[in-house]
Amino acid sequence: MEELMTLLDEHLSCSGIDISDDIIRFSVISTRKECVCPSCQQTSSRVHSRYSRSFQDLPIQDKKVIITLLNRKLFCDNMACHRTTFAETFHFIDHNAKKTQRLKETILEVSLTQSSVSAAAYLSQHVVDVKKSTICNYQKKKHYPDQ
Repeated sequence: MEELMTLLDEHLSCSGIDISDDIIRFSVISTRKECVCPSCQQTSSRVHSRYSRSFQDLPIQDKKVIITLLNRKLFCDNMACHRTTFAETFHFIDHNAKKTQRLKETILEVSLTQSSVSAAAYLSQHVVDVKKSTICNYQKKKHYPDQ
């Protein structure tokens, strides 16, 4: 199972797995030694705090997947930078997102061939818990990214 997390990001390590009837829950941590401040691009290894962040990913063997990441906030030690702290980021998920990029792409692919109502019903049954309004929002962002 460790390899599954490194497919998302090579700096993730699985710290626990809980499998129930229809959900697989992964607990993961980052193995990065340093992170880059998004404002000034200076690296930092000084941890301010940690918080849990949960999001959904593609299903595995017809089981929904929920990943809980112990995310870090770090200090930016650059005195010229306007940030004092920043959160560690990952390329596979947007800031504050509840679904991975690859899951969003799958949702969009399914919704191209049917209405958002029927896509939501199909996806909720087979892939991921998603509402019609979420599908519509993803479609809007895809077609009008500045909104």
